[in-house]
Amino acid sequence: MLHLPTLRLAGGKVRADLAYTHAVPKTSRTGHTVALGVDWGLNTLLSAGTARLHGDGQITARGHGAQFRAAGVLARQHRLRRLSEYLHAKADQYQRLIGDTTRHSLTGRHEVLREEIRQVCDRRSNLNDALAWAAARWTVDQAIAAQATVIYLENLRSMEAKGMGRTTNTRLSQTVRGQIADRMRHLAAEVGIAVVTVPPRNTSRHCPRCLTPLRHRKAPDRPTAPGWKWAVCPDRAGCGWQGDRDHGAWQRIAARGLAHQAKTVTDRATGQMAIRTVVDKLETQAVITPTADTSRADRTKTGPIRRRSTRPTPRRRRAPSPIGPCGPAGQRPEGHAPTGRRMLPRAAHRHQGVTTISTPTPRLRPGGPPSGRHRPRGAALGAGFHLHAHATPPQWAQPTPEAMSCMGSLG
Repeated sequence: MLHLPTLRLAGGKVRADLAYTHAVPKTSRTGHTVALGVDWGLNTLLSAGTARLHGDGQITARGHGAQFRAAGVLARQHRLRRLSEYLHAKADQYQRLIGDTTRHSLTGRHEVLREEIRQVCDRRSNLNDALAWAAARWTVDQAIAAQATVIYLENLRSMEAKGMGRTTNTRLSQTVRGQIADRMRHLAAEVGIAVVTVPPRNTSRHCPRCLTPLRHRKAPDRPTAPGWKWAVCPDRAGCGWQGDRDHGAWQRIAARGLAHQAKTVTDRATGQMAIRTVVDKLETQAVITPTADTSRADRTKTGPIRRRSTRPTPRRRRAPSPIGPCGPAGQRPEGHAPTGRRMLPRAAHRHQGVTTISTPTPRLRPGGPPSGRHRPRGAALGAGFHLHAHATPPQWAQPTPEAMSCMGSLG
């Protein structure tokens, strides 16, 4: 459905923005069996995976999940942030030196600095917008591939970055989580996938299988990397789960969303869906049930191993070469052409017949006349032909020879 256009000025021209709406599948608050859980991170921006709710109430994880890493973009974003802070501090110093003076020597430099600040802010805005669209598109594509009907997203508005240090607090405040969530809702609505926010309490702290508080340590494959990315369940006898803490977090988010989907509410003002509270009775059911590990077929040796042949690799052509033809046609080569001759003879001209070949080179016989046997030295149509290439005459140029005629091979 087309709507009335909106007129605006852009570069001295009047432009009309014509908006339209189209029908999309309706999203549902409840009744979901396959869900995609999404967890936020610092270095790993997004960690997502799929969980399934079975008829008996058990929740199982499908696959090992995936991660959306944007370390390069985030590093670029932090550099621009530091540059912006430096330029703002310098501009404030210029402003204090200028004061109320109308004609100051630093006024021109201050204007140049303000223009540079505006350009850096535009670059940061464009980078954040591109990152938000890329992360949202990746998340929705993961849900479409897994045939999930809902995306459970961790709601971080209620979290406060306290006691984590100045650097971590600044990085948390500079991320584009709000833009990613908005873009995610927009892209998911086009395919009929609901986006529901869940409370983030203890999603990275408790075990996804038994809800036991986890112990965090360095990853075994990266012992020198800073941080505590690896989580281990202390209940070795009953559970014994261990893995990346981000993977455990998305499993907790997906299980919590599937168990609390009856508590999903819709905001009347914005239309956003959310699970606002965690019920203890339902939380005990929000656990991931381990599935049987599927492995390859049993390769145990039950008999003697078949001996491999020691014969060399068969030749390209197993049939022997044909004997010399009784006619003037050339002999079909066996295998590849000889590599002794590097360059082909130069073509006489380009306007030749389809069956034209090189001029036969007679071979002198000791004590006798030259041999009339044809020895092709290369096609005269160009240097790209095979040394022993022959063109089969078309039906309109020459009648088909009889079966018993001694014409040799024309292949």
